[in-house]
Amino acid sequence: MCTAITYHTRSHYFGRTLDVECGYDERIAITPRNFPLRFREVPDLEAHYAITGVAFVADGCPLYFDGVNEKGLGAAGLNFPGNADYKPRQAGKLNVCPYEFIPWLLGQCATVQEARKLLERANLLDVPFRPDLPLAPLHWIVADRDSAITVESVADGLKVYDNPVGVLTNNPPFDFHMLYLENFINLTREPATNRFCASLTFQPYCNGMGAMGLPGDLSSPSRFVKAAFTKLNSACGSSEAESVSQFFHILGSVTQQRGCVQVAPGQYMTTLYTSCCNMDTGVYYYTTYGNSQISGVDLHRENLEGSALVTYPLLREQQIHMQN
Repeated sequence: MCTAITYHTRSHYFGRTLDVECGYDERIAITPRNFPLRFREVPDLEAHYAITGVAFVADGCPLYFDGVNEKGLGAAGLNFPGNADYKPRQAGKLNVCPYEFIPWLLGQCATVQEARKLLERANLLDVPFRPDLPLAPLHWIVADRDSAITVESVADGLKVYDNPVGVLTNNPPFDFHMLYLENFINLTREPATNRFCASLTFQPYCNGMGAMGLPGDLSSPSRFVKAAFTKLNSACGSSEAESVSQFFHILGSVTQQRGCVQVAPGQYMTTLYTSCCNMDTGVYYYTTYGNSQISGVDLHRENLEGSALVTYPLLREQQIHMQN
């Protein structure tokens, strides 16, 4: 149960929430240009674009939940159970395992256009990383400074959709979300006006009534609509502080509070972290469920010509600034 968005002010931003019932020792992972990226079937990348994001590191390999490369291309994988369908090896295709998808794409593509070209020959392979790490059923949002796409491997093949709203949540497939969004065509941030009946006199009794009917539940279609409405109607200054703060407010409208969505007895969906990466500067900001203070890691403060993976643990203890 995750949500990802793009956002633009003077700079360009990309980020997501990771909403799950348990953690995976996820951490900030910076993959420098000369860290070898090894793949099961496609050629390895000995040299590539540097990548920053959050990953689970297994056997020295960063399994990215989301990432942005030094050129400003970002990608995030979101849960897609029941619809994700990975395939056997196909001759003549670029057979890529789902857990390789983000570093494979970000390592060699600088734009969405380049990613589209690569995806024309891609086949997502049904091979797990290890027997004890089964494949996660995912679909992906891929975005640069100008556009976004959604990538889904389903029963009838690999689908690549234009994503004009720059938002992605979980099931159902992306084309359903875009159709469902049309149900809310009358929502507005403007004051409510009487369209009910011209012969009746109605007076709005509070602000915000133009958006009555905006979903507030935690289902993925509702979060898609809520995030899209909030993002597309956002009013924000252009400074870095204003932009980053607003980004976290937008995703804050769809975060999961522990206890509201039960997935098993005693297990609840929780927003483990929320991220916001400046695609222009490479600064990766984040908050965690236990720490609402924004923290940041700057890609360009690392040795990007290095060959060793760099990781930072997520700060999970609440940081409180006392003023007296």
